[in-house]
Amino acid sequence: MKFIKKDFLWGGATAAYQFEGEFDKDGKSMNMGEMIPYIKLEDRASPGSKRKGFARAFVEPAIENKEGLHYPKRFGSNHYNRYKEDIDLLAEAKLDIYRMSISWGRIYPNGDESTPNAKGLEFYRNLLTYCKQKGLKIMVTMHHFDTPYPIGVKYGGWMNKQVIEMFIKYAKTLMTEFGDLVDYWLPFNEINISALVPMMGGVAFLEDHPGMSYDQLRFQTLHNQMVAQAKVVQLGHEMLKKKIFGSMIANMTAYPIDCNPINIIEWQKHQELNRYFYYDMAAIGEYPTYMLKLFEKLNVKIDTNPEEMNILKNNTVDFLSFSYYMSGTVGKTVENASGNLSATGKNPFLKATEWGWQIDPQGLRYTLNDLWDRYHLPLFISENGMGYDDKLNDKKTVEDDYRIDYLKQHFLAIKEAIEDGVNIFGYTMWGVIDLVSGGTNEMSKRYGLVYVDYDDFHNGTGNRFKKKSFDWFKHFMESGEL
Repeated sequence: MKFIKKDFLWGGATAAYQFEGEFDKDGKSMNMGEMIPYIKLEDRASPGSKRKGFARAFVEPAIENKEGLHYPKRFGSNHYNRYKEDIDLLAEAKLDIYRMSISWGRIYPNGDESTPNAKGLEFYRNLLTYCKQKGLKIMVTMHHFDTPYPIGVKYGGWMNKQVIEMFIKYAKTLMTEFGDLVDYWLPFNEINISALVPMMGGVAFLEDHPGMSYDQLRFQTLHNQMVAQAKVVQLGHEMLKKKIFGSMIANMTAYPIDCNPINIIEWQKHQELNRYFYYDMAAIGEYPTYMLKLFEKLNVKIDTNPEEMNILKNNTVDFLSFSYYMSGTVGKTVENASGNLSATGKNPFLKATEWGWQIDPQGLRYTLNDLWDRYHLPLFISENGMGYDDKLNDKKTVEDDYRIDYLKQHFLAIKEAIEDGVNIFGYTMWGVIDLVSGGTNEMSKRYGLVYVDYDDFHNGTGNRFKKKSFDWFKHFMESGEL
């Protein structure tokens, strides 16, 4: 079967704080993720997953260097020193587009500087220019869970309205310096994570805000980032005169566990609070009624004003992008499965990965139709893929037929969604070259077409080896055959 759609963009994605390494080189500051140590498997806690799941550090974070601990995101895949080799591999695999992020701490290490770090600008200019030389379109995420740690220490993170203006200064610098090189912009990666795991969103810690409830902390943080996103869209439209600004949301598609009306209502509320709210804010620019009622119930009082609300309303995004890895079920009583920073119920009709993520290609088709019907904005799948504990064999490759099957089935679901009438213009698989897992902090949870020779403690050469899926994807790009 052939997949042919004119102008559809196939590609791969990475994130600076999981991929670059060189955490303190050339003036860069550390970010929240680089403060989290590797937690051994037996010390983790996440029911429903063979591999356990979330690092406990997200609940009990280590915020300073501790002897004997390893901090994986400080090392990543050493992309900082090997970027030409990596981009060469992406070009060899025939990717159309590369989604990458820029580390805020490489550009403004403390956030409040008046001028950017020249060394950081030089690195990204060289990287972006090389991508263009290799024929790649580029989608840049401005903030991929990497608020500079000094902002958390000095300002309390995104709870502070001053951080919004620091971010706008940073965004303006990126668009001034790289506006002619970047094809699409995402202000935030999975912006809804701020409401789910505030530390990843760049909050610092609850103890830094004494007397504040957890709900007030997470929803105010999210609001401030939503305002920052809308301001970036406003500024970007003025500066670049193009509709190339999107929102990126961690999608959490779920089904009702059965047709019991009680469970249908439970499912409806779950989808409102875990999916539609975030898309509504990006695409419509207004708080939906169900969220206002929830805020009343939780005694959450959003610190805002009419100017901010007008900015949200009048600067909605040009397209919607999202991560899709799995689906789940919802009901009053369901057994939880693991997920991408959240957990829903198990589905007896689906198989799961080693980490308990339920594999559901048709859920992607459903999601694409659902979002297109609801918002009528162009769609882009900015993350999708299968994390697996790949093993390099004697031939220096990985026989990852499981990944090939996963990708093939999801590509077929995209084809079906297009035939359904959905306007979708691109796809970037997550971790196209192996990197450190965002959720579990492991190197061994691998997504890529390319194997990187590091273990969870960064023992190894760091050399790159093409997996079987690399050749499969290259053939797909050349032939369109699935």
